[in-house]
Amino acid sequence: MHLNYHFLKFLCPQVHELVAGMKVYECFSQNKDELVMGLSDGSNERFIRASLSPASTCLSFPSDFKRSKKNNVSLFPQLISETIVTVEVLEYERAFTVHFASGKVLLFKLHGSRSNILFFPDHGSLPSSLFRHELKDDQGIKIDELRNPLDLGWDRFVELNGNASLFLPTLGKLPRLWLKERGYIDADMGLKWQLMQEVMDMLEHPHFSIIQEQGEYLLTLLPADQTLFDTADPIEAANEFFKYAVVYQSFDREKNQLVKKLEEAKKRTQAYLDKTWAKLVELEQGMAPNQLADIIMANLHLIPTGTDNVILYDFYRDQDLAVNIKRGLSPQKQAENLYRKGKNRRIEIQQLQKNLEDKENYLLEIDMHLEEIADISHFKALRAFEKENNLLPAKKEQQESIPFKRFEIDGFEALVGKSSKANDELLRKYAWKEDLWLHAKDVSGSHVILKHRAGQRFPNTTIERAAELAAYYSKNKTESLAAVIYTPCKFVRKVKGSAPGAVMVDKESVVMVKPKGPERQLDH
Repeated sequence: MHLNYHFLKFLCPQVHELVAGMKVYECFSQNKDELVMGLSDGSNERFIRASLSPASTCLSFPSDFKRSKKNNVSLFPQLISETIVTVEVLEYERAFTVHFASGKVLLFKLHGSRSNILFFPDHGSLPSSLFRHELKDDQGIKIDELRNPLDLGWDRFVELNGNASLFLPTLGKLPRLWLKERGYIDADMGLKWQLMQEVMDMLEHPHFSIIQEQGEYLLTLLPADQTLFDTADPIEAANEFFKYAVVYQSFDREKNQLVKKLEEAKKRTQAYLDKTWAKLVELEQGMAPNQLADIIMANLHLIPTGTDNVILYDFYRDQDLAVNIKRGLSPQKQAENLYRKGKNRRIEIQQLQKNLEDKENYLLEIDMHLEEIADISHFKALRAFEKENNLLPAKKEQQESIPFKRFEIDGFEALVGKSSKANDELLRKYAWKEDLWLHAKDVSGSHVILKHRAGQRFPNTTIERAAELAAYYSKNKTESLAAVIYTPCKFVRKVKGSAPGAVMVDKESVVMVKPKGPERQLDH
């Protein structure tokens, strides 16, 4: 109700008493959507501070305000040295005027997200300048046309069939809710009139409370059970509400965004842990490739030439085992491939175990962060916490300068080019010869670079996941299956004069995958 006529009718007479006779010595803005007017009578100073941000439109009247030495702009130069004569609320309207001795007028139009401050050369003219220039319709406003006298008698009430919003359109959210909770909508005309008189009576008493509902700070003239602040002084109420709505609300919003960001990271990390644990159990409980190789080599004399399937004795488990022999491969060559696959499997298991350890530590770190944030109660401590723990969002300029998105796949870092030119820059500046390069086959798309880790080979599952990303960030994004080529970066070269993103590949392998988007993007 801080923008409501029922509050302004108490506020404006008090503001008039406070600033009448004072001269304007400065009028400026140093924050987006905020105007500050400095007033003085030679011995005392007072400021009118109006925040017209759609998220928190409100007023305050501080006795002291420090103008910054830079990053500010002077506004409404026509008002400098002008003396305030009256401050007047417009009848049943969310607006008030400041009149000056010269006849100039400043209109404060408090219409929520369309709030504005308008300068009039005189009372009867159109505005000659606006604080928010983008609100073009305000150029046609005339002050007297905003006045809205209302007939609040019984006959008018009956004529409108007890429609509260038509009878008293300035009620506001909280009084309408008060009526609804008491059965106003379904009540007979007599009870409606009685309830309307009760709420109008409460709006006539200057008692102002600040409350919080669903994370939002509100100013009300109605009785409230749990209040954050109470006063009978409208200027004190406006000043205190400004702190809650602008300072505390902004802090709450930023703190909640940080908590939400960490909760989402926690959810993603837990999902990764569940998936990775299942994968690790599957690998550890299944037959190791090198064991199958041992069984084949121990039974070579029992495997007929050219057979596709044979029953061999599994001495690891003391049972017979059906073994498929790949067509075109000798049993010895298949065993050799299995030994190599077994080595990769051991590396993959070790990597998964390390990934799990890292992610469990990360989960503990998130929980510790959330506990610390719960105890932070002001901006300075929150910003220090974000900086100390590298939780500050990257600056837009920095984000735009990096030509790739970063993802994590099984502990390996994957870089995905943002555009054709970015693909060239990615390959030129961020790729090494042992990194793996992937790209959707025969269509345009992002280059994907899977970063090499010393002493580790890329597991097939990791390559397939990177290929899914390459397919997702390509023209084949909507296909059910897509071909993706991959090769070490040392086999990829840029031909001079070729189009952005175009390369020559000297050696390649192909994998068929289903295009799949990212699960977790790393912060830059």
